[in-house]
Amino acid sequence: MKLAKTLLTIGTIILFTGCSDNSSNTFTVGFDASYPPYGYMSDSGEYIGFDLDLATIVCENLGYELIKQPIDWSSKDMELNSGNIDCIWNGFSITPDRLDQYAWSAAYVDNLQVIVVPADSDIETLADLKDKHVVVQSASAASEALNSDKLAYLTDTFADLSENPDYNTAFMNLDAGAADAIAIDIGVATYQLDNRTNKYRILDEPFESEKYGIGFRIDDTELRDAVDAELLKLVENGTYYELGEKYGIDKNMLCLGK
Repeated sequence: MKLAKTLLTIGTIILFTGCSDNSSNTFTVGFDASYPPYGYMSDSGEYIGFDLDLATIVCENLGYELIKQPIDWSSKDMELNSGNIDCIWNGFSITPDRLDQYAWSAAYVDNLQVIVVPADSDIETLADLKDKHVVVQSASAASEALNSDKLAYLTDTFADLSENPDYNTAFMNLDAGAADAIAIDIGVATYQLDNRTNKYRILDEPFESEKYGIGFRIDDTELRDAVDAELLKLVENGTYYELGEKYGIDKNMLCLGK
């Protein structure tokens, strides 16, 4: 939905107006529904996760009704620019290629890109990926990194690098033997390992490091600033760290306010 609402702050009234006449007091977050622990569907059918819980509290504090909108990750830019969503908030990496495409929030999670393999795999290092079939989520930061000139020395050794629509599909391919390894964010990898005991392992060598941010439309800086201010309050009162612990995110990865 378009964002068209009035936000009361201390001593100030800030007006955010979308491109439609919709005056509903809503804030629509676009997210990948298969991206635990940041955004996913619980066993009870509810969309939850570290990012979605943060968004819920921010919206409550700002007086917005939160709409959790699952999206096809490869269509995230179309969803944002068309006004179907107000931001991309779900383990969204701030990469060099994306810097000038969005109004970015402050970085709130440090992230590593890693390789996951079956527990009994003979792959121990990045060099062992030579002649292996590697999969990655389409339009992900891992895909961007591995298709960059910077990592061509590594990717060029693979038998192939193929894209899957989501990480559930990637793990299905790994289980079926259709893939030898998955290139993935460490938070998602850790979640999967915690929930599939002794089935997979993470290589010790990450292949890239980055940070997560919230991506707003390039001209939505006032909205971005309002969300940033509320997030900093959650750092100050400890809620940010409590949610990190709830979802198993290493405290050292929580970089907001540092």
